[in-house]
Amino acid sequence: MSEQRDTNIEDVLEILLDHANAEEANAVELKHRITRLLNVKEAVAVKEEPFSKLLGWGKTQGSKLGEFEVTTRKANSNSDVFNHVYNILKRNNAAINARLHGEGYKFSYWLYHEKPNVIYRQLLKTK
Repeated sequence: MSEQRDTNIEDVLEILLDHANAEEANAVELKHRITRLLNVKEAVAVKEEPFSKLLGWGKTQGSKLGEFEVTTRKANSNSDVFNHVYNILKRNNAAINARLHGEGYKFSYWLYHEKPNVIYRQLLKTK
């Protein structure tokens, strides 16, 4: 019985975490919409530190992109870190043509909507 109760508690906690992540994403989306209405340029306020905690980066070569790296949810044993970074990218609409990076970043990051469990990065070119 105790094992079943632990499983139920874990299920409830996972649901609560998903709900909290959704609420956070909604708040960020509201902020984005307001800044667009006001024609205000948003600055990336997220540090690169959470991204550096991701594991399992593998190099890939693309004909148009050149060299870039990918990591997956499966490669990251701490899915909380993966979920956190994934949600940052999702909230910021980070895509191949609108990558997330900020001052002091070493890489740019993005998602590809057809592969929901993958995060991409590419080394930023130095000037």
